[in-house]
Amino acid sequence: MSMTVVGIAMGAFVAFMSLSFGLWGFLISLLFMGIGALLGRAADGKLDLRSVLDAITGRRSSS
Repeated sequence: MSMTVVGIAMGAFVAFMSLSFGLWGFLISLLFMGIGALLGRAADGKLDLRSVLDAITGRRSSS
C-alpha cells in the first residue's frame, strides 16, 4: 500500500468523523483529504513540496 493511499485513508477517516457536523464538516473533511493526499505523495517522493510552495508564492512558474 502506497503512502498516497494511506494519506487518503486517513483523510477519509477524518471526513467520516467530521460529516456529523454538517456542510462545514464536509467541506473541512474535503480539505483534510486533499492535505492527506498531498502529504502521502510527498512521503512517496512523487511530489516536491518546495517546488509547490515556490509556485504558490510566485518565485517559480510551473512552465
